[in-house]
Amino acid sequence: MLTTILATIFVLGVLIFFHELGHFILAKRSGIRVEKFSLGFPPKLISKKWGETEYAIGIIPLGGYVKMAGENPEEGTKGEPWEFMAKPVWKRFLVIFAGPFMNFVLAVVVLAGLYFFRGKEADKVVIGRVNPDSPAALAGIKAGDTILSVDGIEINTFQELANIVYKKVEMPVIISWSGDGVIRTDTMTTYKEVLLNGSGDSVAVGMIGIVSKYVYEKLGFFAAWSAGFRQSVYYVRMVFEFVWGLINRTISTTEIGGPIFIGKLAGQTASAGFDVLLEFLALLSVNLAVLNILPIPVFDGGHLLFLIIEKFKGSPLSIKARLVAQQIGIAFLLILVIFVTFNDITR
Repeated sequence: MLTTILATIFVLGVLIFFHELGHFILAKRSGIRVEKFSLGFPPKLISKKWGETEYAIGIIPLGGYVKMAGENPEEGTKGEPWEFMAKPVWKRFLVIFAGPFMNFVLAVVVLAGLYFFRGKEADKVVIGRVNPDSPAALAGIKAGDTILSVDGIEINTFQELANIVYKKVEMPVIISWSGDGVIRTDTMTTYKEVLLNGSGDSVAVGMIGIVSKYVYEKLGFFAAWSAGFRQSVYYVRMVFEFVWGLINRTISTTEIGGPIFIGKLAGQTASAGFDVLLEFLALLSVNLAVLNILPIPVFDGGHLLFLIIEKFKGSPLSIKARLVAQQIGIAFLLILVIFVTFNDITR
């Protein structure tokens, strides 16, 4: 339990800090006065003012914010050159976009560091354990052997293997593997096992009784950065595909998770090792980046949409229009929080 709590605080704290740091740095670089930098929401635990900015940690660790002078027109502006609204649209756009962008950069840095110091998971399926009396054990597959192909299809990841074997319930599959310097091929019949899918439904899958183990290959400095960037881009595509799946209803809404689910996964990954927790942090950082740029009021993407409209319109949206949009956004956010919390509890 303590591991889960500490891992959750660490993951959320790092993600929120770097997100808000992106806004903070670009605001300062753009000559905008930052009145407050807060991790967490009020009430405040601690706060300290340095220069023109108050730095605070709130008691509710589910977000954070950077308050810039003159950011909200409804609060009134003084027309000072250091106010947010006094800056051109493109500068304000970059300040808002910097938060999600910093989360993407964080993912690249974390993954690049992992691939350089620990190594990247090798593109091969190495067996960590073989269940006694399983089809794999009866065929002679041993721990340390490498799966080469299934039904003539080359296999590089355990997921690729599972995608084929899971569909063949109590059916024969042809497995090729290497071990002790010898390549072997055998046909084995899978056995049925019932698992829960992402929607919580029971599904029958085929099994041959093997468990893979992680094998890492260290990358050079530049190769690690390249791999970290490519993996982060892959995560971006994955999140967009998930969102699109929710829209066209090919993915069930029961697969959406919230803070409780994140906490549970943070605890599980921390138990598996700090490096695994960092991989989870990178994935979550990309999730935060992508979801934040969706054009929903109160999200960064909503503010970016307002700025795009302002650019084409030639003037900011009226205060009334902004308030209505923000109220809709807040209502949507509250409904989303209730929904994902219900999902987390029932899960």
